[in-house]
Amino acid sequence: MRPESAQPPASSQSPASSQSESAGPAPAVGAYDLRPGSGLAVAVLCAAGIVVSLMQTIIVPLIPELPLLLGTSPSNAAWALTITLLVGAVGTPISGRLGDMVGKRRVLLVCLSAVAAGSTVCALSTSLVPFLIGRGLQGIGMGTVAVGISLIRDIVPPQRLGSSIGAMSASLGVGGALGLPFAAVIAQHVSWHALFWVSAAVAVVAAVAVRIAVQVSAIATGGRFDAVGALGLSVFLSCLLLAVSKGYEWGWTSPAVLGLLAGFLVALALWFRYERGRPGALIDLRVNGTKPILLTNIASIAAGFVFYAMQMMPIQVLMAPQAAPSGIGLPMVQASLVLMPGGLVMFAFSYVSAWLSRRRGARVALGVGSLGIGVGYLTFLAMLLGPWPPTWGWLLVVNCLVGAGLGIAYSAMPALIMEWVPVTQTGEANGVNATMRAVGTSLATAVVGMILASSFAVVDGATGPIPVPTVGAYVSASVISLVVCAVSAIAAFAVPRGRLVDEPVV
Repeated sequence: MRPESAQPPASSQSPASSQSESAGPAPAVGAYDLRPGSGLAVAVLCAAGIVVSLMQTIIVPLIPELPLLLGTSPSNAAWALTITLLVGAVGTPISGRLGDMVGKRRVLLVCLSAVAAGSTVCALSTSLVPFLIGRGLQGIGMGTVAVGISLIRDIVPPQRLGSSIGAMSASLGVGGALGLPFAAVIAQHVSWHALFWVSAAVAVVAAVAVRIAVQVSAIATGGRFDAVGALGLSVFLSCLLLAVSKGYEWGWTSPAVLGLLAGFLVALALWFRYERGRPGALIDLRVNGTKPILLTNIASIAAGFVFYAMQMMPIQVLMAPQAAPSGIGLPMVQASLVLMPGGLVMFAFSYVSAWLSRRRGARVALGVGSLGIGVGYLTFLAMLLGPWPPTWGWLLVVNCLVGAGLGIAYSAMPALIMEWVPVTQTGEANGVNATMRAVGTSLATAVVGMILASSFAVVDGATGPIPVPTVGAYVSASVISLVVCAVSAIAAFAVPRGRLVDEPVV
């Protein structure tokens, strides 16, 4: 494919483009199109991020009914979640690299079109296979946020870059917060097919808005796509994520899981040898292997873990029967409404992250955000271990505290990446960083899911006896998450000091 054609502005020869061979941080400035409407472009990109993140949560209300709806077993139906995660994790770094090569807006439109097509296929499905195909197509769209962040760097003036990147990053939280009530209301009061028709419609609207309101970036490197590198990346990531996400269900010592882990190690070694030092590699290992980027990605894995762990636990506490050791007994819609403000707080605190990054640097913002998430987990532990009964008010506070920390941390990650990465590789680097968060999410699914499933009590529910996690299980998962928060903070503060957002570009 040829890169998007656009006449570069006079400022397109930024110092960042000449720093690909240097070891220092790249300026957080690309080639700026200063035409009016960049604020509208950022708003549209944030809306596109919200649309894509909705795809991760809209299926949650359907999970108990999917086996009946699709005429399959519960274990097969679980692939509706797994396949979207796998395709998104593999496709995000590929989308980032393609965005750098052929134009970021073009790749954004492809991602949103895949979401629309996948939603349509799901809406028309009555059996498992086409439904999984649709969910896989939806997973392609997960690269939207990473590519959108890189595009913002190209088209937004430096003085607005931090807040714009923060808002785009926090769109993940908004989409996640809105997804549960959005899906629950439509699925309960209309039909599950209507849920996917609405998803297809909003994806089409988002794509049209991007086409109209977002200008073409002047930065596109061209070149030949590294198909062998993409294949290798797909193989080793799929092996890793499948083993991690299915380890508890299949058995950690089962031939399937051990085979996947062995395949991951072999494929990773071969891929690393092939990609190292290769011109035009899918992922520049020299840049992504530097200390600042490596530490940021470690913090990102940890942040992805604590983000999804807090997605898994509160909803179960809220929906567990009151007879359960820590149950509150709310139905799905009310429970999701309790959790919704957390995503809105996450979005609001993205601006706090931008302010903190300007004053102290993105590394400090990432560390502070990680510690803030830890405060939320400590509050959750206080609710579980205190003499008072759990209430939805407690979980509202917990979710808002965690949302505030996530808003600061998630917004700081791309800002920190772009302090150190040449402007021509922002899509690639942000794609890798987003994949690291997906790895953290998968680890949370495996670790927290295993803990909650291995320690449970049987209580009477509306449809008969049901197993619910014990207080001890929630405490164990929370303590592990607190340790992970500490790892994220330590990694963030260990990143060398880079250029502050408001420092002059030289």
